[in-house]
Amino acid sequence: MHHDVIELRDFYTTPLGHVVRRTLQRQIRRYWPVVKGDTLVGLGFAPPYLAGFRREAGRIAALMPAGQGALVWPRDGGVLAALAEEDKLPVPDASVDKLLAIHCLENADHVRPMLREIWRVLAPQGSLIIVVPNRRGLWARLDNTPFGQGQPYSRLQLSRLLEESLLTPVQCTGALFVPPFERRMVIRSAGALERLGGRLTPGFAGVVIVEAKKEVVATIGKVARAPVVGEIAVAKGR
Repeated sequence: MHHDVIELRDFYTTPLGHVVRRTLQRQIRRYWPVVKGDTLVGLGFAPPYLAGFRREAGRIAALMPAGQGALVWPRDGGVLAALAEEDKLPVPDASVDKLLAIHCLENADHVRPMLREIWRVLAPQGSLIIVVPNRRGLWARLDNTPFGQGQPYSRLQLSRLLEESLLTPVQCTGALFVPPFERRMVIRSAGALERLGGRLTPGFAGVVIVEAKKEVVATIGKVARAPVVGEIAVAKGR
């Protein structure tokens, strides 16, 4: 079952949501230090993270699952967001350089067909970053944040799932060692707690973040495709 898009939006307006965005954005940037001229797509609820790439990416779009709902994004300029069926993305074959999937896999109704669609739309050697709740982490055990809902994964489970879909994991890390509490002391100490947790308890991160590359070693059978939404596929992120 998907999150409600309003609940996701509202979470990212809270102090804890701001901590989450800053923490995960830093790690995403480590994986993708250069996006200049790239076609970048977010799947799930990615606008909080795509916003930082708008001035650099050549093309950018946020695709939100129909079961979740969509918001107008961004507030300024042309709309770069659209509803999409998770297993029938309105994007041409091999057209995406980088795809960020967040608030996505753990709630997907059709996990393997969705990953097959991601494979289809990625360019050869295109990069996928996928963020999921960590099965061993505290965030997956409490339902007061979006990361406490849906199906959590271990690093091994996620890596195997990606490999089965011809997506080769190349980097994997954990993040969100800060506990998921809206307490002032926790919010103010978030940076220190994140650094300490990363050193002392790396296996208990709140989320698992994996970068994977598209393998081009076999032909995947023909899949029914949604009509391509031209403006979403080519809209400039400026």
